[in-house]
Amino acid sequence: MSVVIGDKATRMQRIRAALAALAPLQLELIDEGHLHIGHEGARDGRGHFALHIVSEAFAGAAPLARHRQVYAALGELMQTDIHALRIHAEVPPAGR
Repeated sequence: MSVVIGDKATRMQRIRAALAALAPLQLELIDEGHLHIGHEGARDGRGHFALHIVSEAFAGAAPLARHRQVYAALGELMQTDIHALRIHAEVPPAGR
């Protein structure tokens, strides 16, 4: 499998498109690559990101299960575009 190296905007668009499978009510994706310059994982072209996502898809799921749902939605992007992903996944407040 080859590493996909493209511009950051395109990479972030691919990530957002993949996460659409979770029907997020809120999604904030932050490129934290500037914090990892010189880091081993940054050398292969994959990025470091922080994600805050709110979705009904997480209802009833423990935090680890929510992370697994995010990884499943991202699929191959975890191998081709993402080196590190800091995840904050939550269920929307009741009545929303």
